[in-house]
Amino acid sequence: MTVSTIRSVAKYAGVSIATVSRALARPNAVRPGTREKVLAAVAALDFVPNAQAVQFRRRATRTVILLVRDISNPFYLDIFKGVEEIAFAAGYRVLMGDARNEAARVGHYVEMVRRRQADGLILMTGWLPSPLPKPSALPPIVVALEFIPEADLPTVTIDNQAAAKQAVDHLVGLGHRRIAHLTGPTPEVMSLGRHEGYLSGLAAAGIEPDPDLIVRGDFHLASGRAGVVELLARGVDFTAIFASSDAMAVGAINELRARGQRVPEDVSVVGFDDSIFAEACDPPLTTVRQHRREIGGRAMELMIEILSGRKPQRSSICVDVELVRRGTTKPSLAHPSDAPLPTKEAP
Repeated sequence: MTVSTIRSVAKYAGVSIATVSRALARPNAVRPGTREKVLAAVAALDFVPNAQAVQFRRRATRTVILLVRDISNPFYLDIFKGVEEIAFAAGYRVLMGDARNEAARVGHYVEMVRRRQADGLILMTGWLPSPLPKPSALPPIVVALEFIPEADLPTVTIDNQAAAKQAVDHLVGLGHRRIAHLTGPTPEVMSLGRHEGYLSGLAAAGIEPDPDLIVRGDFHLASGRAGVVELLARGVDFTAIFASSDAMAVGAINELRARGQRVPEDVSVVGFDDSIFAEACDPPLTTVRQHRREIGGRAMELMIEILSGRKPQRSSICVDVELVRRGTTKPSLAHPSDAPLPTKEAP
């Protein structure tokens, strides 16, 4: 295998070796058109400067970007606090970027880091720019609570399948057999994991899944309301709902009440996240708690290891979750159970 050199990059880009060196060391000192040609050559030839890690430290901005799907979602606030706490102690600052579920915006922030306008990117979206740059062309990136199977990146996550199964086990333990599921956006890996957990919970209880009880959502409140509308339009019976986010769970509760249904007397509802929506709900929402501050902190710890030129000791970290039982679930009147599964009571 031929190893690319700075000379081969210069030849490929049609510029001098000095220009390549300047474009990599001081990007703002090179005209944008020339800089783009150099970066394209670096990516095409899979060129890695020997002193890349040292150069990163020498020109460090001490800034890390936390890029989230939707900055208006309060779910990300505790993630930010966890990232910022570790970053502050290490002398870094954190900026939050809003991807708005747009691939072009993700690409923009990746390029910001590639151009040394920030040192690293903590990514909370389930995708990277397409086509995916070569691994050597990617800047320091840590993925949090998402999965990008095609890229081998350090990741902090939870076991979505096991977590969702906890939620379904809880409902089954309360005697529920007709359990609807409002999924997240598919085919994203995180949503698929929660759906698999739902199916696993049903299978463990010997319950045959009913496709009519499964409605696709997008994690937002409006899709929770729309999910209930769809379930009722299908004319299917259900005594419980497992929603793949708290926002969808609250949306579902609002729509059920608008239709004259009581929660939890008529329908029990379980969410996922334990966000601000959970405690603001009336009654407070039974949900799967993600320890968001810990997740953010662990992601920043991985980033610091990378920026210090060290290979992270663990490339994948799985943070525990817990089921928090509150007021939106109770035993099913249709199928009462004498042995509900143990759950953690909310403080």
